[in-house]
Amino acid sequence: MRVCLMIEGQEGVTWDQWRALAETAEAGGFEALFRSDHYESLGGPPNTGSLDAWSTINALAALTTTLKLGTLVSPVTFRHPSVLARSVVTADHVSGGRVELGIGAGWHEGEHRSFGFPFDTTGDRFDRLTEQIEIVSRSWDAEPFDFDGRFYRLEQCDAQPKPTRRPNLILGGSAQPRGAALAARWADEYNTVHPSPEEARERKARIDQACADAGRDPIPFSAMVPLEGSPGDLIEQLRGLAEAGVERVMLQHLAHEDLATVELVGREVIGAI
Repeated sequence: MRVCLMIEGQEGVTWDQWRALAETAEAGGFEALFRSDHYESLGGPPNTGSLDAWSTINALAALTTTLKLGTLVSPVTFRHPSVLARSVVTADHVSGGRVELGIGAGWHEGEHRSFGFPFDTTGDRFDRLTEQIEIVSRSWDAEPFDFDGRFYRLEQCDAQPKPTRRPNLILGGSAQPRGAALAARWADEYNTVHPSPEEARERKARIDQACADAGRDPIPFSAMVPLEGSPGDLIEQLRGLAEAGVERVMLQHLAHEDLATVELVGREVIGAI
């Protein structure tokens, strides 16, 4: 099982803290550092502060050498798909191909109101997600393309430059039918949040079936889990998820100033897993 670090950047994580987290995670053998993509706090005062997700990733890409970097997840409501695709490609070039894009429909209505982002019905946001995934994915391909959808229209889009290595595209949720079918068509990985081993096994089975229905081999299945408990407890939990088919985990570290725990996981957990 591959182990990544996941940081909730909207909870006031400063640039100095981002730099320290990335350095510690890379030294500790973590495969990747993921960050959320929100504009205001989810658990504290709304003005806690959040540095922009893709600006942060691009800056960290220049300071690291082996650590993969990505979002879990970027809402389609925050950026035009051409802007998002170009931001990811920029990070790809800066990092030498170490970038991953998690993308979602967006769910936090409050921050959309505060910052003027559109917040449509659930169905409309999923339709927007469907269009954005196709546009972003096709922007990374070699050939120019046209796109004519409900929300976006592109004519002879020939996005340049192309990524040095095609970014890993991650979709997630609880593997409900529409989301599973979308992942089976476009995603390179499916991620689910805080599952028990039984839930992980059931959700993975639904994703595998959706891939089979789409004529694809199963895509990798990952999970976000809270970084808590002793190293022994964490090892036991991760082994249970691995037996359920989870191939990598994103450890959600809510105490972003606590580097000692990140070091401890690198020293005692990653090698055991």
